[in-house]
Amino acid sequence: MTANEPSELQRIYGLRFDQKRAYRTRVWQVLVEEKFQSYVRPGATVLDLGCGYGEFINQIRCGKKYAMDLNPGARQHLAPEVELLEQDCSTHWPLAEGSLDVVFTSNFFEHLPSKAALKATLEEAHRCLKPGGALIAMGPNVRYLAGSYWDFWDHHLALTDLSMAEGLENCGFRVAEKVARFLPYTMVKQREVPPAFISAYLRLPLVWPVFGRQFLIVAEK
Repeated sequence: MTANEPSELQRIYGLRFDQKRAYRTRVWQVLVEEKFQSYVRPGATVLDLGCGYGEFINQIRCGKKYAMDLNPGARQHLAPEVELLEQDCSTHWPLAEGSLDVVFTSNFFEHLPSKAALKATLEEAHRCLKPGGALIAMGPNVRYLAGSYWDFWDHHLALTDLSMAEGLENCGFRVAEKVARFLPYTMVKQREVPPAFISAYLRLPLVWPVFGRQFLIVAEK
């Protein structure tokens, strides 16, 4: 259940991200260190769902690393210790029940073609997570984006923090943390921000409602 063929995904993301790869890596170094590492213990087994070029999974410190993406170009960007599952996320995952501690995903669910595909994906994540394991999801909150949400060719599924939370609960998760406005919308076609500014932003949640256009949700099994 995919909206774009693998070859098309490779072309889209090459055009969109190749020139910003170094900058995106620097941004994710800050995001991982300042925010997301706190959710992941050193020995955890982690899957990066819709891993893209591996900016998160390459840098997170954990025991075992998986990445899932349908883009065949993802493999060349992943660190050697990352095992790539090159597949449609809405089909069966080749992982045992209760084998994951954390499923992380960023700016991915909006690329799925339907709520049915999202539901199937969430059900697989729930199956593969251990009891007490967490799904961490970040994505554009369409409530605060109006028409700009549709500026990307491969955006299909419009979600808010509330609809995403309800979908997770319907699939058996318990929402432990929900931030309606977390990060600004996108790094694409935007000026580069020094890492020190990003670090300062993360430490000042009072300003998130001013600039934040993406939700952050942590849901537990």
